[in-house]
Amino acid sequence: MKNSALTASCMALLLFFPTVCLPVKSETYNLTLEQSIEIAKEKSYRMLTLQQEIRIAEFNLKSATSRLKTHIDLTLSLPEYTETVRQKADSTGVFFSVKQLTYSSGLTINQPLPTDGNIFIQSGLSSFMDYYAGMRSANMNTRLGFRQPIDAFYGYNALRSALKNAQLAYERSNNTLKREELDLVYDVSSAYYNLLSLQKGAEIAQLDLERQSEAFEISKNKYEAGLIREVDALQMEVDLAEAQSNYDRALLAQNSSINSFKELLGINLDDSIALSSNLDYKIIVVDIEKAVQLALQNRLEIREEEIRIEIQKLNVKQQKVNGMIRGNINAYFEKVGVAMPGASTNIPGSIQKSYTDFINRPYNYGVGFTISIPVFDWGENRSLVRAAEARLKQYTYNKSQVERNIETEVRNLAAAINSNLKRLQLLEKNVAVAEKSFGITLQRFSDGDIDSQALALERNRLNTAYTSHLGAYISYQLTLADLMRKTFYDFRNDERVE
Repeated sequence: MKNSALTASCMALLLFFPTVCLPVKSETYNLTLEQSIEIAKEKSYRMLTLQQEIRIAEFNLKSATSRLKTHIDLTLSLPEYTETVRQKADSTGVFFSVKQLTYSSGLTINQPLPTDGNIFIQSGLSSFMDYYAGMRSANMNTRLGFRQPIDAFYGYNALRSALKNAQLAYERSNNTLKREELDLVYDVSSAYYNLLSLQKGAEIAQLDLERQSEAFEISKNKYEAGLIREVDALQMEVDLAEAQSNYDRALLAQNSSINSFKELLGINLDDSIALSSNLDYKIIVVDIEKAVQLALQNRLEIREEEIRIEIQKLNVKQQKVNGMIRGNINAYFEKVGVAMPGASTNIPGSIQKSYTDFINRPYNYGVGFTISIPVFDWGENRSLVRAAEARLKQYTYNKSQVERNIETEVRNLAAAINSNLKRLQLLEKNVAVAEKSFGITLQRFSDGDIDSQALALERNRLNTAYTSHLGAYISYQLTLADLMRKTFYDFRNDERVE
């Protein structure tokens, strides 16, 4: 009855909202490790967030490069009305009323120079109406100016330093994206093999359950025939129940891991996934010296330390310039036209008068050279420079320490891979021996040569062989994946990771 009511509700909703009651289409993924990695790179929230981080760095770099280009700004007041009381800037402190209407416009064209100076053109036109005085005035002006700090030639160039910082920040963001992408590859590999381990564990538990069911049937028949004791038959029943419980727990752990794996890949929880259960592998013998050399060439942590050193060198230079002679060269060439306050309230008329004055009035110009000389500061700036230089030396030591840590890490990892390979090959043989031994033991139990305890012992030995082999396989694959992210080199395919 309840389902009928729900169906009727959906039918009613479909008349107005056709997509409300439609079922969500789920997908089925049959995944290899490589396919899982590609899906994670495309859909995982972790990579989507990092891609936005790289876009932020791109825009910041674009902003820094745009500072070197011509900037044009236009300001307009159309109009600006003011009605207030002001005080004269003299000793009398007289207050007077103001009631003005202003129209104005201004255009500024500014061109930064690579030398940290700038050339600019400013042009403006304004008209003022004083309602209390009943007079209107106007102003027209154009100025060509130049400014150049002299310390930019021998000290610190702020414009170039800002551009350099933006370029280094962009490179750092790219490096972070590359490193995080390799970390994601490793994390997906780890989660994949963890899920594969649980999947294989469920298969082993199922095989164990099937073997135990077969052994239970054999013991049951033998007990009914009076060939074994009742306690042996009861023990086989207990072992069967335990095998069933192990299988149920293995399925529960597998399903929980599947949901975590879906979340990592960024796919819907309603989708179904199945992993390739192929345990084939390549025999990779890692050259330790080659691995160390590749890590020192490619590891981004080293480049990040170099970036910190470059930025600190700029900071040292910036601090040093505060103790140097600094100065500015300023020059301008200007034309001004003024329409003096008059009784005319006609805007075009006042602008025409200011233009006539603009044409007839002589040019204005100015040039100046100002310098600032630090005389005595009790060693304040010198101490700050020494502190910045000490920080620079600290970063240099950090870089050397990072290189040594990387070398140690890669040497240990490469040695572990070679050791894991030997262990994997050994355990492969152990599985073959354990399977053959269990087959013989099961036949002996069926023939009545051994009791249930001996069979249980051999079954546990076989399960241990399966589990140990699976663990060795996963350890071998994960250490290879870890070495790839630690060297930026794929030793499986003998190629550099781009």
